[in-house]
Amino acid sequence: MFIDGEHVDAAERDEIRDPATEEIYATIARGTAADADAAVAAARAAFDSGAWSRLAPAERSAVLTRIAERIGEELEELVDLEIHANGATVRQATGFHVGYAPAHFLYFAELAASYHWERHVPTAAYPTMSTNVIRREPLGVCAAIVPWNFPLLLGIWKIGPALAAGNSVVIKPDEKTPLSLLRLCEIAHECGVPAGVINLVTGPGPEVGARLAEHPDVDKVAFTGSTAVGREIMRLASGTVKNVSLELGGKGAQVLLDDADLDVAIDGALFGCMLYSGQICESGTRLLVSANMYDQVVDRLVDRASSLKLGETTDFDTDLGPVISARQRDRVLGFLDSAKDAGAKVVLGGGIPRGERFTRGYWIEPTIIAEVTNEMKVAREEIFGPVLCVLRYTDEADAIRQANDSQYGLSAGVWAADYERALEVASRLRAGTIWINNWHQIDPALPFGGYKQSGLGRELGRGALDEYTETKHVHIDLTQNLERHIFDALLSTPPRK
Repeated sequence: MFIDGEHVDAAERDEIRDPATEEIYATIARGTAADADAAVAAARAAFDSGAWSRLAPAERSAVLTRIAERIGEELEELVDLEIHANGATVRQATGFHVGYAPAHFLYFAELAASYHWERHVPTAAYPTMSTNVIRREPLGVCAAIVPWNFPLLLGIWKIGPALAAGNSVVIKPDEKTPLSLLRLCEIAHECGVPAGVINLVTGPGPEVGARLAEHPDVDKVAFTGSTAVGREIMRLASGTVKNVSLELGGKGAQVLLDDADLDVAIDGALFGCMLYSGQICESGTRLLVSANMYDQVVDRLVDRASSLKLGETTDFDTDLGPVISARQRDRVLGFLDSAKDAGAKVVLGGGIPRGERFTRGYWIEPTIIAEVTNEMKVAREEIFGPVLCVLRYTDEADAIRQANDSQYGLSAGVWAADYERALEVASRLRAGTIWINNWHQIDPALPFGGYKQSGLGRELGRGALDEYTETKHVHIDLTQNLERHIFDALLSTPPRK
């Protein structure tokens, strides 16, 4: 672990196993609630000292810029740490998981210098003349609870704005994937972030994560993960009325309109669903297709997805890697059984790939399920595997109705040639991000988050620091003469001379 500027061990260890081989890649200290308390105490002391929290924004920006540069310099090492823990292919990790990290961290570094930290607002002369200062100030101690699928990037989405705003941070990574975030803490310390400002505590979520969510000295919890755990985070945080931001589950609907360029839409739909074996919260896992072109689209999806290459995650030619664990593999297989029991048809994949290579690791074939209706379990629950469900719609209104018929609202998309029509459909889809003729396009300057049970608040964008600051109003009365004050609303008797 990393607490108060130092590495901290623990009495017990967890094993980190490579999902592609099941071999032990590393061992990591298993933290406890007591370690969480120590990290929070260090973070609080660092915040109160002002060594970071009262540093000029431009100075914080300079330190964060150095961190972003170091992330870029160590990209290959960070990719290696990530793929052996979460099973991403080297191509995907280089392009997304870690490849996005330097630019996203740099965005927050630059935002620290340009953010509107203070503004002056004059008021009318009646009843008294005044001026007012509106300030944005750091919250204090922020807990960042990060999932296993994009640990470095999703950690940066919380750590970056928290540090830019002057907060101290306690990071709780998933116990399967702490390595890249542990290195980020070391880099931050090496670049000049004071001891105690950035801390990392490992350990099981029900113990360490829960302690951070309820801790009276934690001012904010930022969490990415399942909707069920998000509800528990809210419950625990409510005891001290913490600031909470949540990025939760999704069941993204891809609406394929009948004028779409199928060469683009077929490849795009597979990219939207299958990237990182479908283990992305904003994946487009439901493809809605007009009834008059349904069979043609299913046939083309099967043909194109059959070319996906599974194999070594360290090989740049590999398209698809394993899922994160045996538990997740078995969960996905359970969903496929339920789909078949409900009358859906598995037209591609549906099991563990054949061959000696796949007897080790946690593998699922790229899978396409046809004849899916929106009432089926596979269409309503987040599978988190390489599984694309293809649904029929009768007309545009039916497509929009089915797309919105979900507890989730994180992402959605439209494939179309007519952009006016696509924009009209997009305006009626209830999701935080809508992609037209693409998917997975994440820009640090643009907000990301969900409607409905997909979360609270937004990450990224110019408003990202709003989530990590308090608003303070300072009123300065400019009236010098007692007679011109409005104190007589209470004090009717003139003061004695």
